[in-house]
Amino acid sequence: MTTPSSDAEIIAANVDFDPTHNAAITLAEYDPEWPALFEREAERLRSLLGDAFVLAEHTGSTSVPGLAAKPIIDMTVAVVDSADEAAYVPQMEAAGYVLRVREPEWFEHRMFKGPDTNVNLHVFTAGCSEIERMTRFRDHLRANDSDRELYERTKRDLAGRTWKYVQNYADAKTEVIQEIMRRAGG
Repeated sequence: MTTPSSDAEIIAANVDFDPTHNAAITLAEYDPEWPALFEREAERLRSLLGDAFVLAEHTGSTSVPGLAAKPIIDMTVAVVDSADEAAYVPQMEAAGYVLRVREPEWFEHRMFKGPDTNVNLHVFTAGCSEIERMTRFRDHLRANDSDRELYERTKRDLAGRTWKYVQNYADAKTEVIQEIMRRAGG
């Protein structure tokens, strides 16, 4: 069983932002416009980052047709070196992206919010195993009705609770995600 993130860890990872939520999680029915929003953001990032950009994947629940989700487009982006913030952060900030999370101890992860589309843009170094794990989970949910339904039931059961931090909601899904990942081959 994975240990949930502590308040201190959550607060320390946030960059100039109070992550306190103190509310339930809002889920929306799947919106067929979500892939187009992802594509628009991916194209913007390709042009912004130039040689630093390696790939963008639509991940998270908005990438799975038929799955209810927080109406926030999760993007997983690979750059040459996510720890080398000077190589990509200034360009992103100049375009209106806001760095919200810095987790060097977790795959050198950075997370940005978008300038106009509600996105959680997760940045990792190219070749990071977490990128492969996230895309494998997405692909499995796209192909497996019973696991997609299990994941949605879990999300709906948890979403109605009051969560101090959104990260607490994410942590609460860990056990079912691990169960699904075992069936997905990882």
